[in-house]
Amino acid sequence: MYLRIALMLVFGSVVSCASPPQEEPSMVNAADAQLRSLYESEWDWRQRENARQQTDSGDWEPSDRWPEVDEAAQSRRLAYWREALTTLADIDRSKLSAEEAINAAVFEQIIETLVSDVEFKAYEAPLNSDTFFWSRLHPRNRGFASYDAYLRYFDRISDIPRYFADQQQNMRAGMARGYTVPAVSLKGRDGSIEAYLRSGQDNPFWAPLESLPPTVTDAQREELQAMALRLISEQVVPTYQELLDFLREEYFPAARQTIAARDLPNGDEFYQAQIRKHTTLALTPEAIYETGLDEVARIRRAQEAILKELEYSGTMEEFFEFLRTDPRFYAKTPDELMGYSSYVAKRMDGKLAEVLSFLPRRRFSISPVPDEIAPIYTSGRGGLNGCLMNTYNLPARPLYSIPALTLHECAPGHALQFAIAVEAPGEIPEFRAQNYFSGYGEGWGLYTEWLGGEIGIYRTPYERFGQLTFEMWRACRLVIDTGLHQFGWSRQRAIDYLTEHAALSAHDIETEIDRYISWPAQALSYKLGEIMLREKRTLAEERLGVNFDQRYFHDKILSLRSVPLTVLDTELDAWIAAGGPDPYAGEEIN
Repeated sequence: MYLRIALMLVFGSVVSCASPPQEEPSMVNAADAQLRSLYESEWDWRQRENARQQTDSGDWEPSDRWPEVDEAAQSRRLAYWREALTTLADIDRSKLSAEEAINAAVFEQIIETLVSDVEFKAYEAPLNSDTFFWSRLHPRNRGFASYDAYLRYFDRISDIPRYFADQQQNMRAGMARGYTVPAVSLKGRDGSIEAYLRSGQDNPFWAPLESLPPTVTDAQREELQAMALRLISEQVVPTYQELLDFLREEYFPAARQTIAARDLPNGDEFYQAQIRKHTTLALTPEAIYETGLDEVARIRRAQEAILKELEYSGTMEEFFEFLRTDPRFYAKTPDELMGYSSYVAKRMDGKLAEVLSFLPRRRFSISPVPDEIAPIYTSGRGGLNGCLMNTYNLPARPLYSIPALTLHECAPGHALQFAIAVEAPGEIPEFRAQNYFSGYGEGWGLYTEWLGGEIGIYRTPYERFGQLTFEMWRACRLVIDTGLHQFGWSRQRAIDYLTEHAALSAHDIETEIDRYISWPAQALSYKLGEIMLREKRTLAEERLGVNFDQRYFHDKILSLRSVPLTVLDTELDAWIAAGGPDPYAGEEIN
């Protein structure tokens, strides 16, 4: 959920597909009609609960307020979603059409996750080590389309004091029952607030005023800019200062000293629910831990093969130190790193026709991670219209890893993945179009890193080792996340394990470990999703032989948009059984 929200806030809505056209009543069976009524009404209700309003064209946009997040609102949502699950259970799934059967499975997973989060009162900790409720309230480097949209933006700014007060009340309730983010993963995170204490045009809330639309008159421009300066001074700065005082004086001192999810109230059940939420699979921590150990051993053998290729006579530990310290592997300026990533993306453009038959028109940008969050942010992140590369602390950003990172975040990873979700033939309901399952999305991202080796993106043994480093990093997550949250690992043990197995910088390693500590189970989704995709590809190659076409295999995956891994498993098996056909055959492609 947090990643989907982050992507939407940085790059805009993840996808924007309209609901499927409605057939004549005689063409829709009763079960299909009942299901559609359920998920369409729930989606509309959820948008209103999320403080969004519908335009004349039927799209949803931010309204003049922020969502209600107090306990009464949470109880109202829980009751609604429980009733929705009861209604869903009454629908005869055997009578659903094939597409609506997928919709039912997706809808069920979404609502079960929403119910679970409220039942465990996850809203009492509305932050983790790199995602915070206070940092996603303004658009970045873009304005609004109309004068009225700016007025709604100002109304939302005026609503921040109420919104923050409710969030802080929830956090106090979490503190009272021992449900907080671990203290160790919060160190330095208060620094992300400091930018909002700046006055005038230096405040991030001023950013939308830099690009007013041409429909705004000169008089309106002056009016809007004056209003923005007043609101920043009277609402933003004091409210963020109050939040900073709360964090430093109340929350951080009271944050728990333990790190395991199982140490939380109902911790074992909570961690199992988080595994289900992020991976969409019913796996135990024990099974995930063993899978991680197997993957770590397999990838280490591949790493050792590259050392032999390089005729390197030292140990793996010594090779890691060489990679971490040799200046040849590091950019001297942010532009050098950005240029390296951009060149990888452009070389991938020349390969896209080999891996996909449907290509979207939409293009993406590559931008640096914003300065205010870069010190505590991951190496990169991608979404619709763009991907981010972290240029903070360049000695921690080896260039040999940039190709794998670019494939994952940009293309054929997330940026391209979301563009295809928008433009591909075959419309899907909006509740699916606006959803993101981490196991599916991150599994695809990690799979594309491996795919880069199959299509010749990696030009040197060091870049191939960089890809293995990233894959090892995700395999280690299976061991570390379960180790931290189920098996009593300390933070230092997790740091030592990742340091031993992956040639990441010390900065990246500590940032990542704190992320796993504060965000239980999210890190499991990458490798488990990728394992499924690679296993299905191997099965398809074996069953289809010369008829296997990787373009159609990839098209099939992405044509589903974002689905639970259980649905992906079933759909790929059916595609293989059907002979691996073009999933867009007979579709009109504009």
